[in-house]
Amino acid sequence: AGDRDRRPPAPSRSGASKRVPSEAVSRSSTPSDADWVEKYGNRRLNYRLQARAVDGVTSGGAARGVFVDEEGAGAEDEDEDEEYKVGVLLLNLGGPETLDDVQPFLYNLFADPDIIRLPQALQFLQGALASILSASRAPKSREAYESIGGGSPLRRITDDQARALQGALDARGVQAKTYVGMRYWKPFTEDAIADIKRDGVNRLVVLPLYPQFSISTSGSSLRLLEQYFSEDEQLARVRHTVIPSWYQRPGYVKAMAQLISQTLNDKFDDNKEPIIFFSAHGVPVSYVEDAGDPYKAEMEECVQLIVDELRQMGVSNEHVLAYQSRVGPVEWLKPYTDDTIRQLGRDGTKAMCAVPISFVSEHIETLEEIDMEYRELAEENGIEKWGRVPALDTDPLFIDDLAKAVIEALPYTTRMNSRIGEVTRASITGVPTAAVGDLLASYDRDKLAIPVPDSSWNKKADGRGANRAGEFSGSDPAQTTTNDLVNFAVVFFAVFFFLQVRAGANGLFGATGIFQHW
Repeated sequence: AGDRDRRPPAPSRSGASKRVPSEAVSRSSTPSDADWVEKYGNRRLNYRLQARAVDGVTSGGAARGVFVDEEGAGAEDEDEDEEYKVGVLLLNLGGPETLDDVQPFLYNLFADPDIIRLPQALQFLQGALASILSASRAPKSREAYESIGGGSPLRRITDDQARALQGALDARGVQAKTYVGMRYWKPFTEDAIADIKRDGVNRLVVLPLYPQFSISTSGSSLRLLEQYFSEDEQLARVRHTVIPSWYQRPGYVKAMAQLISQTLNDKFDDNKEPIIFFSAHGVPVSYVEDAGDPYKAEMEECVQLIVDELRQMGVSNEHVLAYQSRVGPVEWLKPYTDDTIRQLGRDGTKAMCAVPISFVSEHIETLEEIDMEYRELAEENGIEKWGRVPALDTDPLFIDDLAKAVIEALPYTTRMNSRIGEVTRASITGVPTAAVGDLLASYDRDKLAIPVPDSSWNKKADGRGANRAGEFSGSDPAQTTTNDLVNFAVVFFAVFFFLQVRAGANGLFGATGIFQHW
């Protein structure tokens, strides 16, 4: 993970040759800055300049220019006459905007095989199980959303972030348009894709708004995006790259440290007393141990980077990392947030500063789960002083750092490789920047399972038809784990319960039971 600041070589279009920074592009053939601006409409975005500096310092400590194949063909040559239109696609979870949206949002969530991972033989039950779970969970979820104003603010905040990022890019001389694609609610990813195609974007940076990569967040959105790229010829021609995680970026780290320091000063009489409590969204242990999810390693490194930055600012409070939002009977990453709060209370902790480390926007897990549930739990366990660090939202330092990340990623845009299986890339360790297909292919070759997305509620409701689920080679049908058995038991019970209700008072095996009609 420490090597991530050194950007990897751009992936080859053919998969057979690698690209290296060109030193053979003659100065006479390099257009002037004025020609470049006239052609592409982007000030200071001249990738043919051999040494392109950002804020006076060349990114990554090395000169950057156009990337060429070893045979000498420039990566940009084939599109030399193409108008340069830059787009940035922000990916996020999504959330119900009204109480009536809660159940369909939950259906989309539970229908995603990255959220509920059924054994391969039972994946046909994903939709039915999603219907049962969304119906059963909707009343409690409606109460939670009602407690924060009747809906999630995530779309509004993400739209604000998109506008702020577009403004930051423009201030740096990059004329780009930002798009928002949500995984489980409106505007859906396919809505953003339609806008990108309509606007004629031909250079696209895909930026998941999750600082750390996980197969259940960024991975799920990227798998869906890969499906759209592989099915749409127009979209497949768009040069694109993915920034899969960015928790280590200095601007993000500094912005988080400054918010923590400010909260300690504003919320507590003695800013050295509170323990800094990093609460991250949890994932099942099997994602990390069996599927190779880098989330836990990235989260731990992220917290350490922020703590190191705080130390440089003179903040030396004790800190702890725990994981929240676990559901179901399987084991999730530990320590759990609720158990850790209870233990801290037993240990005599009296002041706590909560930091939502997985999230860059306020939503249900910060406004209700942390602000209400965990605060109440802390008070019940003797923690008398409480403060919570706000999400970054549109923090100027954070947004400006995202703009820098987009500019640094633009030279690495490439087309979707039609022969993904032939692409040879380095190990997935560190989650390299790459095209959507290349990034996910590296998971598939290493058998790190990111399941293909299931159909979504909105497609059924809008009459667009179900998703065409593609195939991937990342799972082993013969593999059986404890998690699979638990999932099987849950699904079996749900189906049995459904049939029992349908059978009526005599049950499945009674005289009027359902089996007599089979």
